[in-house]
Formats: sequence, structure tokens, C-alpha cells
Amino acid sequence: MCANNLDELFRDGLKQTYYTEQQLVDALEEMKRQSSEEAIQTAFSEHRSETQEHIDRIETVFEMMDEQPEAKTDNAVKGLIEDHEKFLTHDPDQHVLDRYNIAAGQKSEHYEIAAYGNLIPIAARLGMDDAADLLEQNLREEQDALDELSGIGEAFDYGQVPSG
Repeated sequence: MCANNLDELFRDGLKQTYYTEQQLVDALEEMKRQSSEEAIQTAFSEHRSETQEHIDRIETVFEMMDEQPEAKTDNAVKGLIEDHEKFLTHDPDQHVLDRYNIAAGQKSEHYEIAAYGNLIPIAARLGMDDAADLLEQNLREEQDALDELSGIGEAFDYGQVPSG
């Protein structure tokens, strides 16, 4: 589908963001399970709960538009997940996997921030202020999750990671 107006652009973006959140709720659980450090596990666990709330808020936005929630494949997110799965096939060192998962989480947060950052002004322009407010809540939580992961990444003990 090609969007020809703001309404179509918003609906298409919302469907892709719905897909993204649905995929990431499972990916976050997987990355939590794979991680060996408690701080990483906690960050992924907490953000998984928030991600479920994001899904609920997006479903509310669909309801506001009198539409059934519908997901549309987002190839960027699909690619991030496929890259992660491929990385795992190489049976990485646990500390390398921990650092990889931090980076993977940061990438997905940046992507989600961009998605919400684009949907919010379109919703506002369309007069959907309540929808924009819900999406703004999601955006703030994505920014907080990115900040948390960035802090974990900055404090990461590279001395544990095999070099060369």
C-alpha cells in the first residue's frame, strides 16, 4: 500500500509500530533469558512489561479510529530480529552476547523513538490529540529504556570479553 495522504500515512505507520511492539515483546523476553548480568535482565524484563502497555495503548488508538488493531510487517524490525537470530547461530561467548544484546536493544529503541516521533505530530495534525497523547507516553518510555540501556552499555565490563 502506498499512502496518499496524512491519514493513510498515520494508519500505515501505526500498523507497522503495532507489528514492531508485538515482535519486540517476544524478543525482549528472549534477550532477558540469554543475558547473564542482572542489570541487563532487569532492563529487558521491565521494558517487556512496558512494551505490553505500548501494545495496549496502540490498540486503544485503533479503537479511537473505530478500527480493529492490525499489524503490518516492518522489514527493518524483521531484519533486526533476523540478525540477532543469525548472531546466535555462531554460539558467541556469554559476555559477547551480553554486549550484543545491549546494542540490539539500543538499536530497537532508536527505531521505536523515530517511529513514535513521526506518528505523534501526524496524529496531532489530524486532530487526534488523545491518540497523540497515548503515543507520547510510549515515546517517553522508549526514551527512558534507551537511557537505561545506554547506561548499562557505558558501565559494561569489557575486561570480561575475549579480545582478538
